[in-house]
Amino acid sequence: MQTSIAILGAGAMGLAYASRLQNVAEVSLVADGERRERLLQGVRVNGEQLSFGIKTPDDASPPDDLILVALKHQHLADAIPMIRHRVGEKTVIISVMNGLDSETMLADAYGAEKVLYAVSIGLAAQREGTDVEFTRIGMLHFGEADNSIPSEQVKWTQNLLDAAEIAYQTPVDMIRTMWWKFMINVGINQTSALLDAPYGVFQTSAHAKAIMEAAMREVVAVAQAENVNLREADVTGWYGTLESVDPDGRTSMLQDVVAQRMTEVDIFAGKVIELGQKHGIDVPVNQLLFHAIKTIESRYK
Repeated sequence: MQTSIAILGAGAMGLAYASRLQNVAEVSLVADGERRERLLQGVRVNGEQLSFGIKTPDDASPPDDLILVALKHQHLADAIPMIRHRVGEKTVIISVMNGLDSETMLADAYGAEKVLYAVSIGLAAQREGTDVEFTRIGMLHFGEADNSIPSEQVKWTQNLLDAAEIAYQTPVDMIRTMWWKFMINVGINQTSALLDAPYGVFQTSAHAKAIMEAAMREVVAVAQAENVNLREADVTGWYGTLESVDPDGRTSMLQDVVAQRMTEVDIFAGKVIELGQKHGIDVPVNQLLFHAIKTIESRYK
């Protein structure tokens, strides 16, 4: 029987992965209402017209083998019940969402044994309506919290990604990797949104790098207070990845600001502020970024 995959979140990331996974599995999108009607008309990925099955929250078809969750964080709580009929005894759930909390929210709803941790790094994609363009699929880092001995779910997912030609790594310490990606997002996503700056600015401007690094160092401080092994070297250690991306590319938060969509500042600076208060650590850069980006949002027309 063919592998069945449901994708919750038909944005740039969700559709980029769908375009690869459709080659090795039966892929459907979970949607209802107006969103469903738009998706029924098809989507375009890298100029190719694609058509996926659409499953509503009440769809009574058999559960899926894999559920990929690719939403903005502010939509997750309301969307979690939409996949209740998609989850079966052996379903694997992977969230490629930003932030540190989506896996916990999904585990609370459907069981921690079904949820793998994941972050996507280096995927360069942009969306306009149901049209998505991506120049690189990036690297999916995923697994259990501890992958010293990969679980059967991890090995099954690795085989699926191999077949779909989606590059991946399974770090031994997945929690550290989650925090590493969080640190990057806190630094470059927020700073790019504030400065209206594509990646190229951070590749060349010492001033932009200084703001980004200051925000990232506050993440290192709260991570260490949370007993997560982030270090000062991690702040500059990701420059190899930064130098490899398209200078004209935009972070997801900058894309949100340009399109006047609400950003994920609450799960970036907001989370750093929350953890700073918890541990008595000052995080002035993230406090500034939080209020600055909230001000930008308040001026949307």
